[in-house]
Amino acid sequence: MTRHARARRRPSRTAAGLVAAVVVLVGVGAATALASSRADEGVVAGARLDLPPAVTATPAAPTPTPTPTADPDVELTLVAAGDVLPHLPVLSSARTADGYDVAPLLAGLDRWVQPADLALCHLEVPVAPAGTAPSGYPMFGAPAAVVQGLRAQGWDGCSTASNHSVDRGFAGVTATLDALDAAGLGHVGTARTAAEQAQPQLYRLDRAGRTVTVAHLAATYGTNGMPVDADKPWSVDRIDVPALVAAATAARAAGADVVVASVHCCVEYRTAPTAEQVAIDQALADSGVVDLVIGHHAHVPQPVERLAGGPRGAGMWVAYGLGNYLSNQDEACCSPDTSSGLLLTAHLRATGAFPARGVAAGPVEVTGVEWTPVTVDRKGGHRVHALVDVPQGTDTLSAAQVADRTARVVAAAGPQAPQRTTPGTSTGPAPVVVPRAAG
Repeated sequence: MTRHARARRRPSRTAAGLVAAVVVLVGVGAATALASSRADEGVVAGARLDLPPAVTATPAAPTPTPTPTADPDVELTLVAAGDVLPHLPVLSSARTADGYDVAPLLAGLDRWVQPADLALCHLEVPVAPAGTAPSGYPMFGAPAAVVQGLRAQGWDGCSTASNHSVDRGFAGVTATLDALDAAGLGHVGTARTAAEQAQPQLYRLDRAGRTVTVAHLAATYGTNGMPVDADKPWSVDRIDVPALVAAATAARAAGADVVVASVHCCVEYRTAPTAEQVAIDQALADSGVVDLVIGHHAHVPQPVERLAGGPRGAGMWVAYGLGNYLSNQDEACCSPDTSSGLLLTAHLRATGAFPARGVAAGPVEVTGVEWTPVTVDRKGGHRVHALVDVPQGTDTLSAAQVADRTARVVAAAGPQAPQRTTPGTSTGPAPVVVPRAAG
């Protein structure tokens, strides 16, 4: 599905605007007719009372031009998901007569992802270079159809920095970004050139006369010992807090209203964030230039918390780890918590008057976050579901399993952010994905 196709799926406000305009015009017409009728009545009454013909009505005082006021705040939603980790069994479930199609596997989350104003995924694995076969753990290489399926669901872009980024070498990095470009998806965390690496991924959302620009950054703790080409150190972004802060600062100076950082770290299968995770995220919060941190790598849900600091000192939300989105992991192979993840919804508000009214626009801030528990039904063909959508289970997932998985996610996410139990509603057209210049 193209970006334009996705935009057409979003509710249109044009019809509502036309109705409002018609109502206004009808109201003006009715008022004019009523005034004319009352004027005629006055003349007739005057004639009966023999009023002098020279008597005329006092003209009404002109209506003063209203002082421009601030436009209403614009509310936006940003949705993010956990690791897209297509093991070979996942690809077997997606196999078709002539290739792969992951859209049926992801379809259970369509109604949650598609209404988002901006949707950011995490593609943990590289795309297999042309002429090579897909592969799974431990050296991944996904078919490009995985990227196409993500785009069809409504994702706008993905972070690509992970410990598997160079499983297929630099050729895999190139194949991944080429596939994302072909699908119209943004990307950040890996790069084909030094010039590309130096740029954040930007998304522009036009709402109510102003453009809200979101910058996305990403970095990983390492690459599983796989070497990054010595002459291409820029091909994978490593976690370097000062570098991330500098990139966020530069993005804001270039016009970004919001900066989101995806951080791939630190210990797998552990619910509690490590001391290193906490230190990294708190340092980003202390910088005052990062609005939201999205964590990956642990493959299990981790807490969602508000840290001190953030832009304007208002605090910064962090999801330490969103767990898995699409994978072959559950209690059969790993920690039971690997079967599930968090679908994060961040609420953004663009405040103040807009430039179209001649007054400088106000800031854009993350006003809160929510999360929705999601799971993969491995025995049901690796189909993903929002757990709140299947309380009675599926043909291959019992109600007891749903309840158990939900309880685990609730416990992991913690009490600071509320659970979201219904999908959102789009506020406008799909974002414009600004290409990162490859130089």
